Amino acid sequence: MSEWQRKSPLEWQTYVNKEVKVTAAEKHEYEGWVLTIDPVSANVVLVKLTEDGKVCVSVILGHAVQEVEIVNEGDDETKERLAHLFMPEESRAYGHEELEKRKSSLKTWLETNHIPVTEQGESQRTLCVAGVLTIDPPYGPEDCSSSNEIILSRVQSLIQGHLAPQ
Repeated sequence: MSEWQRKSPLEWQTYVNKEVKVTAAEKHEYEGWVLTIDPVSANVVLVKLTEDGKVCVSVILGHAVQEVEIVNEGDDETKERLAHLFMPEESRAYGHEELEKRKSSLKTWLETNHIPVTEQGESQRTLCVAGVLTIDPPYGPEDCSSSNEIILSRVQSLIQGHLAPQ
């Protein structure tokens, strides 16, 4: 097991949103912004942002990583750009404040109607209804997911009814 694989998730977290140079097996070198690191396999997901708006994604397998050197600290603009790379187009149409307003409105409405709801996830962006259904941004009926199709259908109908008057 390499030194990289022995690191803890908290240690790997310090590399996220930073520009790095990764030296891998056979002296291959990769450069880019760390989007994420898989805590199980230690795989590194690097993103190269080009001037023309294109994105190049590379995955370096954790067992091959020999050294990771931080080249550049990420500024707020870069962190924001990385955070929104793989967001659905619908989510991009809303600003951070608008998404918070939609989440708060839906959560309040569900609680008013005696439906148990909590916030979950790293940034508290996902709403969880009764522990069996999740609602992701931008908090519409199509953003619900559940393995229980009856609950899924009913909550989607409720959300559609909530959003109709707006």
